[in-house]
This record gives sequence, C-alpha cells and structure tokens, in this order.
Amino acid sequence: MSAFFYAIPVLIMAVALSGAYLMVRRWLRMRRALRSGLTAEARCLRVYAVARGGGDSRVRTSLRHVYEFRTRDGRVVRFEEEGGPGAVLEGDVVTAHYAEGPRIVATARPGGGQGCAAFAVVAFAGVVVLFCAGFMAAFAAMP
Repeated sequence: MSAFFYAIPVLIMAVALSGAYLMVRRWLRMRRALRSGLTAEARCLRVYAVARGGGDSRVRTSLRHVYEFRTRDGRVVRFEEEGGPGAVLEGDVVTAHYAEGPRIVATARPGGGQGCAAFAVVAFAGVVVLFCAGFMAAFAAMP
C-alpha cells in the first residue's frame, strides 16, 4: 500500500516535467526560427477551426492555418500553426520566419509569443514537483 503513495506522486511529477519539456522545446524551436533572419512569402492554403470540450465543459475553438512557402534553396515547405490571427484567410500572403536544417522550423507569427507560456508551464511544473516531493517526504517521515 505504501508503494501507492510513492508511485502516484512520481507519475504526477513525470507528467508535469514532460509537459514542461515539450513546451520549452517548442518555444526554443520557434525562437530559432524567429532569430535565424530567414524569411519567405508564405501563402495561406487553408484555415479551419478546431473545437475542444463540450458536454458539461466549455467549448473552446482555435483557428489553425496551413501555410506553404519556398526556401532559398528551392524546397517547398508546408506547415501548420495553431492560434493564428483571424484576419488571415485562404489565399493571403504572409511573412514566414524559418530556420534551415534537416527539419525546417517555420512560423508565421511575427512575435512568437511562446516565451511567457513556456515560463508559466515550467513554473507550474516546479510547483507540482515540489508539492509531490513534499508529500512523499512527509509520508516517509510518518511512523
């Protein structure tokens, strides 16, 4: 039974830390694309909405855009972004920032906006890890 009181907090800590890792990795990829200095004219190929929730919870919708552009060396790159501006419609031309490499990273958002979100997720994961570690330490100290 005592293993249960160690396994569950460790599982919660693993989920929190993996979420923080994924968020920071995404932020670093977008930052690399924005700081590379490489830009191209990208055409918006498709705009669609994705709904989440429903039933007893609130429904949230977000826009997704599919863009396509050509790199300096002539490769055609197609990428999808979530949470783009509602003013960009199919057929519109936007500036895409990208970083070259074996796998091209691209974004059409001018400022990125991922830094604050990444910090918030890392801070939340830190609080969760501290709480779980404190719980496990308190449980271990019980007679």
